[in-house]
Amino acid sequence: MVVIVDTISNPLRPRHPEKVNRPDSASPPKPDWIRVRAPNTRGYADTRNIVRANGLHTVCEEAGCPNIGECWDKKHATFMIMGDTCTRACAFCNVKTGMPNALDAAEPQNVGEAVAKLGLAHVVITSVDRDDLTDGGAEHFAQTIRAIRAACPSTTIEILTPDFLRKEGALEVVVAAKPDVFNHNLETVPSCYLTVRPGARYFHSIRLLQRVKELDPTIFTKSGIMVGLGEERHEVQQVMDDLRSADVDFLTIGQYLQPTRKHHAVMRYVPPDEFSSYEKVAYTKGFLMVSATPLTRSSHHAGEDFAKLKAARAASAR
Repeated sequence: MVVIVDTISNPLRPRHPEKVNRPDSASPPKPDWIRVRAPNTRGYADTRNIVRANGLHTVCEEAGCPNIGECWDKKHATFMIMGDTCTRACAFCNVKTGMPNALDAAEPQNVGEAVAKLGLAHVVITSVDRDDLTDGGAEHFAQTIRAIRAACPSTTIEILTPDFLRKEGALEVVVAAKPDVFNHNLETVPSCYLTVRPGARYFHSIRLLQRVKELDPTIFTKSGIMVGLGEERHEVQQVMDDLRSADVDFLTIGQYLQPTRKHHAVMRYVPPDEFSSYEKVAYTKGFLMVSATPLTRSSHHAGEDFAKLKAARAASAR
């Protein structure tokens, strides 16, 4: 039997094949406070060249982060390991969905070399979801942490992991590699999970963060949510309480931005004064660090925030 693949009339597979048949979702026009400048600086180009030369992916590009110009100009990039294709199809996310390729055994070393070339004092490593792997990619995370330690012993390491749902023992492997910060985002409030994050389980994610502290209390824990997805204020405050019950140190809150018209619509743009209010409430609940602004993202200003986080822990221990 001969199989003919048409690469002429349909050369590119859709980035989100699972969303192609969905109706368009219209979002309101962006307000002035959400706009950013296009990236065109020398520092941005240098960072892009280093990423390309090492054959790496970044969540900055794959997720369409609005802060890419600012961060890459400072040679701050968030590396996305285990490929550029995710096994899940969250309604908010711009990362490609499908069946990923096999893991690249050279990737941990390549990440370590890129961190050294960029001269990073603090690095953030994230990944796609890899439900196809027996450990969800936990060992690959651990290998990447060890490779960065070997290449740059003084660099502090922050990881932003998937939930390792139904991957027994995976979390323990990652925690044993001793990242400085363990981040896992809740993304939204529980009532929005079925439409926004259908492949995940809210209380599993809470328990994951709690378990990190049980395994190694010295590791800082961090989580974040987006607003503008239809949540109510009291639900955001309940998320804060749930995270504090899991002893999470650092909370980030940012505005959801719609990647394409096939993704979940922006229900509203939350004004800056509401973010300031969320920040004040979160601090009263006991978080060591809070970042709540329209353009806040998990790894935005991560190095500076890590220094503040250490200082806050030291102050609270006196």
